[in-house]
Amino acid sequence: MTKSGKPAETLVVRALPRDGTKGILRLGPITVPCALGRSGIVMRKKEGDGGTPMGSFDLLHVYYRPDRGRPPQTNLQLEPLTQKSGWCDDPEHRLYNRPVTLPFPASHEKMWRDDRLYDIVVVLNCNMFPAVRGKGSAIFFHIARETYTPTEGCVAVSPEHMRLLLAKAGAHVRMVITA
Repeated sequence: MTKSGKPAETLVVRALPRDGTKGILRLGPITVPCALGRSGIVMRKKEGDGGTPMGSFDLLHVYYRPDRGRPPQTNLQLEPLTQKSGWCDDPEHRLYNRPVTLPFPASHEKMWRDDRLYDIVVVLNCNMFPAVRGKGSAIFFHIARETYTPTEGCVAVSPEHMRLLLAKAGAHVRMVITA
């Protein structure tokens, strides 16, 4: 249940039995393929392990590339990326697993990427409040490569499926990643 008393919608993610780096994502009657981390779904997430963490995570907000298409329709908070958008992945830094402005002195991800993976990227409430050092950072729901090759630990879908799922999901939605 949400704070307003309404039930949260659920995106359910399961790995395929024959290939743990690929999965199925379901939102009500909608079922789409997804890419998972190179280590499959893991119970104990660690920074850099390539695992997609098992658990239940609220979808917090959506970033998008304004130069690569219209903003997605969504009931979630929407924010355009800029060339200075980054995400701290340094477990020793006080801004670990938080958005940062580039240039940034510690280890980080560039959110404004040359590939299309972060054209639409949804922040999951994974190791965020509080961020525990070394328990994983930048666990996102984002755009998959065309061949659905493994991610670094995120869940990824096609651009068309991302837009469909965001348009259908309400303001209170969570992702449940299960074995």
